[in-house]
Amino acid sequence: MEQNPTQRVQSLRSFMREHQLDAFIIPTADPHASEYVPAHWECRRWLTGFTGSAGTAVVTHDQAALWTDSRYFLQAGEQLEGTPFRLMRERTEGTPTLGQWLAQQLHTGQQVGVNGQVFSIGQLNDLRAELDGSGIQVTLAADPFDHIWPDRPSLPNGKAWVHPVQYAGEGRADKVDRLRHELRSVGCNAMLVTALDEVAWLLNLRGSDIHCNPLCLNFCLVLPHAVHLYIDSAKLTAAALDELTGGDCPVSLHPYQDIYHELPRVADGCRCLLPPQTNAQLFLRMQGAEQAMLPSPIASMKAVKNETEIGGFRQAMLRDGVAMVKFLRWLKPAVQAGGQTELSVSRRLEELRAEGHGYRGLSFDTIAAYGPHGAVVHYEATPQTDAPLKPRGLLLLDSGAQYVDGTTDITRTIALGPVTAEERKVYTLVLKGHIGLSRLRFPRGASGTQLDLAARAAMWREGYNFGHGTGHGVGSFLCVHEGPHQIRQNYVAEPFREGMIVTDEPGIYVEDHFGVRIENMLLCVPFRTTAYGAFLEFTPLTLCPIDLAPVARERLTAEEVEWIDAYHRHVRAELMSLLTDEADREWLRQATQPLHMQLAHEVC
Repeated sequence: MEQNPTQRVQSLRSFMREHQLDAFIIPTADPHASEYVPAHWECRRWLTGFTGSAGTAVVTHDQAALWTDSRYFLQAGEQLEGTPFRLMRERTEGTPTLGQWLAQQLHTGQQVGVNGQVFSIGQLNDLRAELDGSGIQVTLAADPFDHIWPDRPSLPNGKAWVHPVQYAGEGRADKVDRLRHELRSVGCNAMLVTALDEVAWLLNLRGSDIHCNPLCLNFCLVLPHAVHLYIDSAKLTAAALDELTGGDCPVSLHPYQDIYHELPRVADGCRCLLPPQTNAQLFLRMQGAEQAMLPSPIASMKAVKNETEIGGFRQAMLRDGVAMVKFLRWLKPAVQAGGQTELSVSRRLEELRAEGHGYRGLSFDTIAAYGPHGAVVHYEATPQTDAPLKPRGLLLLDSGAQYVDGTTDITRTIALGPVTAEERKVYTLVLKGHIGLSRLRFPRGASGTQLDLAARAAMWREGYNFGHGTGHGVGSFLCVHEGPHQIRQNYVAEPFREGMIVTDEPGIYVEDHFGVRIENMLLCVPFRTTAYGAFLEFTPLTLCPIDLAPVARERLTAEEVEWIDAYHRHVRAELMSLLTDEADREWLRQATQPLHMQLAHEVC
């Protein structure tokens, strides 16, 4: 019989008693610090019943709590009701950190357990430092879910293949050479690569183990004159096996789990770079060997796209834009006719994207959030919550696709009919923030934290704000969320450089009423060099009209109107020739008319 969270917590507490543990921490993580966790490691979700993509649970013998960020406050509050878990709203006043909470709950000499395969060395060190002086110990423990989770999913076993250089723009050998150069610059000659997207980029390897991300389970050890890949070789296609083991950068293959006992021997005599995201069990296996805990240089290397990758993004955006135009033309008449829901429109958009050349699936689960659901930042419709769409109010639609030559991420908020004065005000403030960031020019090397104000200034003046980041990097047929550069309120040091791609997605969420978010992907390009240095600017990659029906024109400046009209001219010029249906073409003409003409049409 299916257990509920209360019964599952009881099972975990029994395990803790057997292993002399007074608390246990359950992060949302796998051994690779992945954002999207394979089902085998969805232990926090199974234990708590909270389905959001981010959160950390902690269980003691008489208390249980779950920390998550502002994207999930509403969702977690609903899903944790009736469970043993108390919601801890991260980074809000009065909420203790995980370490502070443990110090309040436990006493000197008590033990906190973590599974070292899914707890990074950085997290372990930070927690131990926070508990320093309390007498509370943090120890690596066995994985309790091997014992308490009936029918736990097995490890994924999807196929893996080589990503052709015609899309990657650079071969494996050149990338490895560049990595070795970066390692020498920080006094290292080897690196353990544990992040799946970093291995995928480095070796031009793609796979199907991770939901919405073309990745496969593996570890990669780069040595001065050799590359070792720890992977279930049965995953590899015959072509991938030949490609990886041959050429001018041959890769030695080993079973996936062998990394845990082979690492110290294979890396012996090297000074090995281990990023802070390395899982604690692997890191501690290297104790006594020469090592350096430093940020991965690969993250910054892959963040700057080469010309082939940029060209691929542009091609993917054309196909994605065509799908979006077809969808948006269909949407409002379909809602007027009745029978559409959040899930049905999500399916329709996925069908249209699948018609595009090189389509390889969604880049994340579509967020189709109508009315009050739009206020739940990362809402995901289920058969139980699937709301019928009506010809009024706002639909927030955040979606994206994986194409063999690029990854897309776009949000449009669409007026399905009449909107309220507050919806119109909020929509326009979000649009002003989106435009403010998109047309920004800034010194080369500025960080995303310095750029963030451009997206928030207009809404701050009206007393609105949002808790999530404003922009993130996007991989090239890789993860839709990519660092290390970000645009957000809290400090992120990574400097912006030419060739970086970032999203522009401010939003405002009015609890229990509606949400608005508008998102394009932007390419960072040179602006000009002056006596004060090199300056950069953004150019939009996303090709899709922005709904102007909910705009409060009086809140826009002349420069903002000029930006909207110029963007729509660009969208029309890029997409019109690719649309074969005259009805789609006419819809695009109307949707990209100058703002004053569209608003006049709305009044009529």
